[in-house]
Amino acid sequence: MSSCLLALESSCDETAAAICTLDGRLIASRIASQIEIHRQYGGVVPEVASRNHILHVRPLVEQVLADANLTLKDITAFAATSGPGLVSSLLIGTSMAKALAVAENKPFIAVNHMEGHLLSPFMNENGPVRSCVALIVSGGHTMLVRVRDVGHYELLGRTRDDAAGEAFDKVAKMIGLPYPGGPEIDKLAHRGDPTAFAFPRSFLDGRSLEFSFSGLKTAVLYELPKLDLKSEQVLTNVCASVQAAIIEVLVEKLVLAAKQCGEKLVTVSGGVSCNRGLRAALTARCAKEGLQLLLAQPDLCTDNAGMIAFAAVQRFNIGHTSPLEADVDPNLSLVS
Repeated sequence: MSSCLLALESSCDETAAAICTLDGRLIASRIASQIEIHRQYGGVVPEVASRNHILHVRPLVEQVLADANLTLKDITAFAATSGPGLVSSLLIGTSMAKALAVAENKPFIAVNHMEGHLLSPFMNENGPVRSCVALIVSGGHTMLVRVRDVGHYELLGRTRDDAAGEAFDKVAKMIGLPYPGGPEIDKLAHRGDPTAFAFPRSFLDGRSLEFSFSGLKTAVLYELPKLDLKSEQVLTNVCASVQAAIIEVLVEKLVLAAKQCGEKLVTVSGGVSCNRGLRAALTARCAKEGLQLLLAQPDLCTDNAGMIAFAAVQRFNIGHTSPLEADVDPNLSLVS
C-alpha cells in the first residue's frame, strides 16, 4: 500500500506514531504511555517525559510500519505535532519526523495538536470534515470553535482560567485520588449524588461562551474541612457533584454556541470527552435539541498520533506543507 502519511505525537507525556492513508483511513496506531512513570510525581515532569520520548519514538515508528506492512519508501509525507505542548517533548517528535522527511526526500507537515483534537470526530466513518460547532475539552484546554472547513476556524469562547480537565485533576488531588484524577472522579461519580453539593456553575447566565472553573476548585477547597472523606458516600457525593457542575457548563455552552451560530452539527473531542457522564449528558441533550452529535472515539480522545495523522492528511490534501526550519511553539494558537 502506498500514498500514506506517517505522523508522530509527543506534545506531553505520550509518545505515539500512526499511519493514515491519504483518503483519511487510519491503518496503524501505537502509543507508549508514561502514566505510570509520572504517577509517582503526581503530574508530568518535562525532563522525564522527553527522555522517555527519545527511548520510544524509533521503536514506535518501526512498529506502525510493521503493523501496516509498509516501509519508509511507501510513505508519501511525514508529520508531527509542533505545538502547543512541552518544548522538550515537542522537539523529539518533530526532530524525528523531519529527519525521516529529509532521509526519504518527502514533505513534512507541522500539525497543531488542538487541530488534531478538533478534527478527530470526523475520523473513520464520520468524514468528511464539514461545518459545525466544536467543543474541545482536555486537561489543558477548554474551547468552543466554529469550523467552516479545514483550516478555517473561529474561536467562539475559551476558559479564562483552569481547563475542565485541569479542574477535574486538581479536585481529585485535593480529595486524595491518584493521578490522573479525572478518570478516577468519573469512576466514583456514578455511585454518588450529583445534588449533594451545590458547587458553582460560572458564566451560565446570559449569552457568554466563556468558561471558568477556578471558582469550582475553590468552592471544593473550602468545603473539604467540613467533610469526612474516609466515608465512601461523602467521597462519591463530592465526585458526583463536581462532575455534574462541570458537565452542566460544558453541555449548556455547546448548545448555546450551536444556536447562536445556527449550526445543527456539534462535535466534542479531547481527553475529557472520554468521561462517561459527559457523553451521556451530551447525547441526551443533543437529541432533545435536534442537534447531530459527533463524539471522538474514546481511543482518539486522549493524546494519540492517529488524530495528528488525520489532521495532517487534511492539510496535505489541500496543498499544505511545512518548511523543515519551522520551529515548535509551546503556545501555538489554533486560530490567528
